[in-house]
Amino acid sequence: MNNIDLESERLTFKRVSNEHISNEYVSWINDPEVNMYIETRGNYTLELLKAYVEEQYKNEIFFWAIHLKSTKKHIGNIKIDPIDYKTNFGDYGILMGDKTNWGKGYGKEATLRILDYCFNEIKLSKVKLGVIEDNNKAVELYKNIGFKIDGVTRDIGVYNNKLCNSLNMSLDVEDFK
Repeated sequence: MNNIDLESERLTFKRVSNEHISNEYVSWINDPEVNMYIETRGNYTLELLKAYVEEQYKNEIFFWAIHLKSTKKHIGNIKIDPIDYKTNFGDYGILMGDKTNWGKGYGKEATLRILDYCFNEIKLSKVKLGVIEDNNKAVELYKNIGFKIDGVTRDIGVYNNKLCNSLNMSLDVEDFK
């Protein structure tokens, strides 16, 4: 299923595999600033990361490592999982782990490239996501790309030491710019 490498202007996308398992990746997941708004938080080891990556690889999901073209450095991950092939809907997620590359537009570039792939190559009709309401930068990015808020899941969990809501957002193929 997902054995295709992709690229954008400044990034390459490779299927996440054992080659991506590293102490740096573990440090992203365990870094409170990086994992503040994601479900996977803290206490990861290389062994746990290896088991997670192998499970994702075995399931043949659309799960890419994001690399800088200029240095080949792994700076994050992006995925579409699960995909409902009856409705042609997919769920989106991203982790920009390398904080030295935050604020440079890589998250937007990665998101746009993967959305293009989803809508134009695998022919999804809708991409959905959940984002913690307090994650202002992510919410702003998704709105700027064209995602609309479909609803709110109240009190979904504790993030940044407070009980938070999740915004349920989606982007239809017709609205993708």
